[in-house]
Amino acid sequence: MAKKMDLKGIIEQMETGEQDAALAALQSYNREMDHCFTFSKEDEQYREEEKLQKILGELVLSFLNRELQPSCQLACLETVRILTRDKDCLDPFLSRSAMSTLARHAGIAAFSAATPAHGQPGEGQVEGEGGEGEEATEGSSEGMEEASPSSENADQEVIAEALKSICNILLHNQTGQVLAADLQLIKGVAERLKQCHDPIWKHEVRFFDLRLTFLLTALRVDVRAQLAQELHGISLLGNHLEATLGLSWPDTLETARAGLEDVPPGQLPPLSRQQMELAMEILKILFNITFDTTKRKVDEEEAAGYRHLGAILRHCLMSHADGEERTEEFHSHTVHLLGNLPLPCLDVLLMPKVQQGSIEYMGVNMDAVNMLLEYMEKRLDGGHKLKETLLPSLNLLTESARIHRETRKFLRSKVLPPLRDVKNKPEVGNSLRNKLVRIMTHIDTDVKDCAAEFLFVLCKESVSRFVKYTGYGNAAGLLAARGLLRGGRDSGIYSEDEDSETEEYREAKAHINPITGAVQEEQPDPMEGMTEEQKDIEAMKLVQMFDRLSRTNLIQPMQLGMDGKMREITPEDLHKLTHNPLFPSEPRQEPVNSDSEDEA
Repeated sequence: MAKKMDLKGIIEQMETGEQDAALAALQSYNREMDHCFTFSKEDEQYREEEKLQKILGELVLSFLNRELQPSCQLACLETVRILTRDKDCLDPFLSRSAMSTLARHAGIAAFSAATPAHGQPGEGQVEGEGGEGEEATEGSSEGMEEASPSSENADQEVIAEALKSICNILLHNQTGQVLAADLQLIKGVAERLKQCHDPIWKHEVRFFDLRLTFLLTALRVDVRAQLAQELHGISLLGNHLEATLGLSWPDTLETARAGLEDVPPGQLPPLSRQQMELAMEILKILFNITFDTTKRKVDEEEAAGYRHLGAILRHCLMSHADGEERTEEFHSHTVHLLGNLPLPCLDVLLMPKVQQGSIEYMGVNMDAVNMLLEYMEKRLDGGHKLKETLLPSLNLLTESARIHRETRKFLRSKVLPPLRDVKNKPEVGNSLRNKLVRIMTHIDTDVKDCAAEFLFVLCKESVSRFVKYTGYGNAAGLLAARGLLRGGRDSGIYSEDEDSETEEYREAKAHINPITGAVQEEQPDPMEGMTEEQKDIEAMKLVQMFDRLSRTNLIQPMQLGMDGKMREITPEDLHKLTHNPLFPSEPRQEPVNSDSEDEA
């Protein structure tokens, strides 16, 4: 923190109104505070400095509403950026006129509206905090009259500093978010984003334009919808991403790096740091505005736009940065966004022609699908926060396999190849199948359900095939949830290709324990040598033990209903079983069929 006397001295210099004196004082303050990001809020000195900082903020804003020398204008905005780091010192900047002033210097105020565009609650919230109705009206009309500075006559350092200040305010304060939405800052930013092909704009301005857009769409649902629909955000940002990556289109929905059309995807040079920074901001914004896409139907025009975006995302998936960590982050944002696209539009992942070095399966280019599979396995091997890291890619692969036959067959060849290892349990080993079966019993319900769903789809939702590859014990959770414990097939539509069996599986099939999914050595029969009456007595003892445990709420016995789902066994059910033995003493005509009778 700056010393108290320094702040008082700076304020005294500012109060003179002289630009030269103010410039020298602010430059001194900015140098001292430029690397200060933490604020001690315990002592009395901080509370005194907080008051002085608010006074300084008001003085700086008054200067920004005057005609200033470029150096003084930049120093004022640098001071605002530093002051807005402290969420407790934002009061001077939480008025309509203050936000309009910053937006004007950022070059995004030309589209500000005099009346809020998104309803009364936001307006009430601002007035409730500041009570500055007259000042707000003046500020908004000033915003309407002021033109956005063009790239040719504006100091881009000034624009960048103003953008950073607005981002700080939005990050820390809800009132600031409401003001930004009401002043329609998204429209001003969108206009500049349209100039993505103009090389005049510096990287810093482009980056903070995108960062501001990300914050607005992350924090305001109304702005999110406005950008997506009114401002055609998917097309706008798709074009921005295309320009950032430097893409060309050698064929319909097939991308290449401009000037490197003949270079295979795996041999493309890495993207630069600046390209990565811009691309990841764009991907995050696109994720925000497409979040509900999979929950609604899209028309043909929208679907065409999503396919175009999907082709660009495929290129992102096949690109890399200088470092592995940066590449992983880039691919993570890409996978998250791919998961938002309408499912029928995912066919763009398979559209590129097969080239030399490509992975081909059934005549289709599987480079992107293979990349997704490798990405998913890395997340699986990492084992950290699987719900956040693994599920996006696993869900994407599941849905792709469900609707694209070639994708499903390719994934099945990689994940569930013909079964040869029948001696070990499905969860034992280092194959991808073993890893996925292991997390089918994960403590997190979402993780285990997603893993089971993926394998179930690769098995064409066939219960017998699913049990064969995972074991009945591991599969029981999904089968119970779907009412398939009695076997059969779910309602998915799949081709009727046969499940080929290896020689090893055929030889061991009769000895495989369906519960564990592995060959089990012969165990002695515990009832060997017992008479039928003795067996009946043991069975009744078991029923009575279940009854006692159930009555004391230690367990909840279940039975398989006729609909294939589990249901509770009530104490009344157990009472009936006690008085109506399962094993009558008279000779039976035929053995009990465990596949058709309800089981405890």
